[in-house]
Amino acid sequence: MIKVYNDVAENYQILMQDPASPIMAGIVEFHDYILYYLIIILTIVSYFILARISTNRGAVGLKYLNHSTILEIIWTTLPAIILVLIAIPSFKLLYSLDEIVKPAVTLKAKGNQWFWSYEISDIEGLDVNFDSYTKSDDDLLPGELRLLDVDNRVLLPIHTPIRVLVTAEDVLHSFAVPSFGIKIDAIPGRLNHTPLYILRPGVYYGQCSELCGTAHYNMSIVIEGVKQSDYINWLLSF
Repeated sequence: MIKVYNDVAENYQILMQDPASPIMAGIVEFHDYILYYLIIILTIVSYFILARISTNRGAVGLKYLNHSTILEIIWTTLPAIILVLIAIPSFKLLYSLDEIVKPAVTLKAKGNQWFWSYEISDIEGLDVNFDSYTKSDDDLLPGELRLLDVDNRVLLPIHTPIRVLVTAEDVLHSFAVPSFGIKIDAIPGRLNHTPLYILRPGVYYGQCSELCGTAHYNMSIVIEGVKQSDYINWLLSF
């Protein structure tokens, strides 16, 4: 059975896109973990609210909930315990976001009004520089996505430690690719970085998530995860 991955936003989508990196997998797992506590809290609080507004049960069933020392201790300590249970895995995830392993590939993304410029210079004597513009409606091919597909995609190798450097040329931008769990500010004069490890081949879409001007919608990002051999051939094509 072939699994079909959700690597692009869909109409009426509720859940997050399928993770394509360990960071995004951790974010999805943490989201599901917190959801259990949210359901429990919502159920308990809703029960007390409905019971209180009910005249019959409010007068009889809940009369011992007024001025109860035991109840005050419970609703003070229980949220504190829940916060600790949530904080521990959240700290692990936050630290993993800043962990930089020695990269085999470095991608530098620079935001401009209104397109992205990319640079890869890991191989000595080979500098890859190109601009990536969002395709206009007239240039779209069958199957391509409006306001998401670009004229020049970025190819990156799968199962390879990658470092992404992000900056901007003019105003604030934000480099965001949901399937990778990446959302990093592009600030003029400052170089931000984030680790990336692509788990599987695919085409991953993103956009600038910072209001950067009238053509903000044209700041599309398309990264294609490919095998090492295909990545090398793509670099040599420049």
